[in-house]
Amino acid sequence: MIAELVSSALGLALYLNTLSADFCYDDSRAIKTNQDLLPETPWTHIFYNDFWGTLLTHSGSHKSYRPLCTLSFRLNHAIGGLNPWSYHLVNVLLHAAVTGLFTSFSKILLGDGYWTFMAGLMFASHPIHTEAVAGIVGRADVGASLFFLLSLLCYMKHCSTRGASARTWGWFLGTGLCAGCSMLWKEQGVTVLAVSAIYDVFVFHRLKMKQILPTIYKRKNLSLFLSISLLTFWGTSLLGARLYWMGNKPPSFSNSDNPAADSDSLLARTLTFFYLPTKNLWLLLCPDTLSFDWSMDAVPLLKTICDWRNLHTVAFYTGLLLLAYYGLKSPSVERECNGKFVTNGKQNANGHSCHSEVEYRNSEIKPSFPSKVENGIKNNVSQRTRLPSTENIVVLSLSLLIIPFVPATNLFFYVGFVIAERVLYIPSMGFCLLITVGARALYVKVQKRFLKSLIFYATAMLIVFYGLKTAIRNGDWQNEEMLYRSGIKVNPAKAWGNLGNVLKSQSKISEAESAYRNALYYRSNMADMLYNLGLLLQENSRFAEALHYYKLAIGSRPTLASAYLNTGIILMNQGKTEEARRTFLKCSEIPDENLKDPHAHKSSVTSCLYNLGKLYHEQGHYEDALSVYKEAIQKMPRQFAPQSLYNMMGEAYMRLSKLPEAEHWYMESLRSKTDHIPAHLTYGKLLALTGRKSEAEKFFLKAIELDPTKGNCYMHYGQFLLEEARLIEAAEMAKKAAELDSTEFDVVFNAAHMLRQASLNEAAEKYYDLAAKLRPNYPAALMNLGAILHLNGRLQKAEANYLRALRLKPDDIITQSNLRKLWNIMEKQGLKTSKT
Repeated sequence: MIAELVSSALGLALYLNTLSADFCYDDSRAIKTNQDLLPETPWTHIFYNDFWGTLLTHSGSHKSYRPLCTLSFRLNHAIGGLNPWSYHLVNVLLHAAVTGLFTSFSKILLGDGYWTFMAGLMFASHPIHTEAVAGIVGRADVGASLFFLLSLLCYMKHCSTRGASARTWGWFLGTGLCAGCSMLWKEQGVTVLAVSAIYDVFVFHRLKMKQILPTIYKRKNLSLFLSISLLTFWGTSLLGARLYWMGNKPPSFSNSDNPAADSDSLLARTLTFFYLPTKNLWLLLCPDTLSFDWSMDAVPLLKTICDWRNLHTVAFYTGLLLLAYYGLKSPSVERECNGKFVTNGKQNANGHSCHSEVEYRNSEIKPSFPSKVENGIKNNVSQRTRLPSTENIVVLSLSLLIIPFVPATNLFFYVGFVIAERVLYIPSMGFCLLITVGARALYVKVQKRFLKSLIFYATAMLIVFYGLKTAIRNGDWQNEEMLYRSGIKVNPAKAWGNLGNVLKSQSKISEAESAYRNALYYRSNMADMLYNLGLLLQENSRFAEALHYYKLAIGSRPTLASAYLNTGIILMNQGKTEEARRTFLKCSEIPDENLKDPHAHKSSVTSCLYNLGKLYHEQGHYEDALSVYKEAIQKMPRQFAPQSLYNMMGEAYMRLSKLPEAEHWYMESLRSKTDHIPAHLTYGKLLALTGRKSEAEKFFLKAIELDPTKGNCYMHYGQFLLEEARLIEAAEMAKKAAELDSTEFDVVFNAAHMLRQASLNEAAEKYYDLAAKLRPNYPAALMNLGAILHLNGRLQKAEANYLRALRLKPDDIITQSNLRKLWNIMEKQGLKTSKT
């Protein structure tokens, strides 16, 4: 029990400093933008959607069905919202629990001694676990491991009580339930059933390969046959149910996720897929270089037989076969048992028994953990537990190392990664057990005390080095910037791109731009990176460059709806309305099939339709605008915020004088977001129009209350006051609006107009002049400035502005009339005019 507690404490202590870390990496889609975590989403959706909140049967789904993990995230969200502290705490506690269970499991195999302690400490401190524990989405692997071990321990208990107690099938039921839970945390959890079968055959019953079939079919071994059959049936049922639930279709991945899978060369695919397990084993053995992402070109493809890395592959599989042969070979006359040698089957010094080859062949199967029962009553004679031999533990270690890793090998289906460190969380149990039992075997074999001490302290130092590396690696996971900088040497394209996003969020614009360009230097066709660079340039008013990168992004990925959206917005603001219209229309026609994030795609398509509707609205095509808005409402996803769309629907109906419909949509906008300021203003205008003046004023005042710094709110309220002939109040609102939004032309221009109507001509002149400076090429601004100057007696300045307005719009009748009147006055006063 002490070993379990100490190992768990170490696993807890090593990761305590991650509690202050923020969300990183894949946490955004799995937690921040996952609608399945929100209380308003029915919790049953979790069982129909994948890990990222996409419907499992959708063509673009990742097919990662992990409802129990998502449910744990939802509970975290219900307790602490998006505060990352509680999410990290749960991960660390789960790792401590898994470490304790692994140590208990090791004790059953290695006995109650310091080698069990060594195995537990090695698992607790291994650096390969950092991503699974420090990265919140790694909870899927840690949670699956917890139930993986529980299932395996239940089956071991089933084996030890089989034929001796009726409770044995209760333990088997626990095995099946925990295996199902493990699979519902992460897919590879179902492999525990195969590991359990190997334990039963090769460890509990100590069979060798040639003994399996003859032994299982003996009548006395019916219980073994039944157990293995039930494991097979349950495993097949779980896999079949999962395949059916995900629509009987495998997921599809992009070239960058798994370049080898997308390679046209059979040789390159074969050599690379054979090499990748070798690279994964090296990460377990020597985790000197770790990365948050191993996709793209992090591991270059092996394209020829001459690639020197093939030597690693040969060495790996040779070593694997030798270990398997050692574990499965027939027992020799002299056998090692629990650290002591016995000959001819005699019992060893510590009470554990071993069999000679002759005895083993002639004996029936005997359980490793006997519990003598007569007539249902346990005998008072206590029998000591017989520990497995080194060969048995090697077989079980290899099964723990290999079988849970098989789904990641691309053997049955292609996976969406090259290497994923968190996938090695469960296989690392087999690795830690294999290293420990190997060290123990060497320790027993050597005779000199010096060599024994050397082996023991070398193993201890390995654990210390692993712990130090884990502590250092935890530092990389403290924040996103450090994490992405640490990955530059492994995956520069992905790391520089993600670093650019972080630097941009920190308002380090030039550094962010440099990071994006570095990413594109390593991989020039990354659509997301081209888009992100375009977005950065757009936000800094470098519109021509932004358009260039958006077009490159669309060329690289023609389905990237967000790039179409921003392209259309820039074109619309540049007055290229027809080109913008075509861009928005093209975006609205892109289907969401086979897209990784269909929710984000639908949001962008909805935004495109919204902006297309606004374009029609500004052109006075209100019926067309309504048609587009209705299409947007049909296509918008659950997470889309609809208040602006509903408000514009109301505006379009208002323009068409369909006031009941307009009121309905204004109310819908306010229902979807009670503090939506534009809806307060537009609904206030409708109420004023329909004679409900007191209600209208309340909505205008509420808008001002919601944001007292927004000049537009004061402007709308001022217009209402002007219509009510409350001129002094209207003038005050106009001045306030113009002061707050002095760079917004519409606000300043309307404020000047209101001041003029209130007969405050001096103040009106000031703001007409400001409006003309904001839009020096806008004829209406110049004409109105000329008119107020005319009224204020500044005749020559008025003439200059009238003439500037006419140069921009020569056929404007009002400006021509005002100019003639001005010339008449100037001639009467003897002033020189441009006419003369």
